[in-house]
Amino acid sequence: MTHPGQPASAAVSDDALFGPEAADYARYRPGLPDVAVRLLAATQDGEAAPVLLDLGTGTGQVARALLPVLHHLVHIDLVDVNQAMLETARAALEPVRRSCTVGVFTGAAHTFAPAAPDRAPTLITCARSFHWMSRPQVLSMADRLCAPNATVAITGDGSLWTHEADWTAALRELIQSYLGEDRRAGTAGTYAGPGRSYEDDLADSAFSEVTEHQFPLSRAWAPEDVIGYLRTTSFARPALFAGRHPEFEAAALRLLQDHADGGVLEENAVFTVLLARRPGGAS
Repeated sequence: MTHPGQPASAAVSDDALFGPEAADYARYRPGLPDVAVRLLAATQDGEAAPVLLDLGTGTGQVARALLPVLHHLVHIDLVDVNQAMLETARAALEPVRRSCTVGVFTGAAHTFAPAAPDRAPTLITCARSFHWMSRPQVLSMADRLCAPNATVAITGDGSLWTHEADWTAALRELIQSYLGEDRRAGTAGTYAGPGRSYEDDLADSAFSEVTEHQFPLSRAWAPEDVIGYLRTTSFARPALFAGRHPEFEAAALRLLQDHADGGVLEENAVFTVLLARRPGGAS
């Protein structure tokens, strides 16, 4: 996983990025593969009272996936800059959390401070969001707060912008015809290209013992679901198009329907999990 995205910035306000799209995010963003969820849960084997710190939690996909398989999880802290996302995440966890307690923290990941300092995280997860963060500061925060044998897990699988297929290439060209050649990112900027790798960030941190796990996967998208997914991305969210967004969505739907084979658009991707511990720990 050597491709961090946009350089980290300060915390984003609720309304600036993804606030109105929280429901679409919960509905259209792909979840974690089961094999990756089992791998994350296995890092807690031997932990009597696991505590999860989920950074950039979004709508709570990681915590929601782990609860059914990590039955002895005792506490979860959800961290995001977006209050609407956190409210969606907490609501999603309520029916399945059982005796597990849940805390929420609104703010940049590196500024997280636990409400209950005695609950040291034993697993820190960051799914598809590490590129938004001040990565060295996040890892420094994790070192200060987490349990001695804690695991840091950074996961991701790219996006439909980076996926190489005929239909994604055509879709990128359509987006660029509306928004310009450069890929949009954040609230006003553009994608700056790869910088330091996540592996380099980890090598310079306390969590320098790293193992990489790759899981090939295939997804079948309906054209309408791709449209919903695009609303949740930093490169094609509705606010970027101003008054032309309905026009763009209509054009994108026609394009996707033309490329769909039997109503299906295929994506073949690789879901990558980096597991990092302090030297001497097993990952």
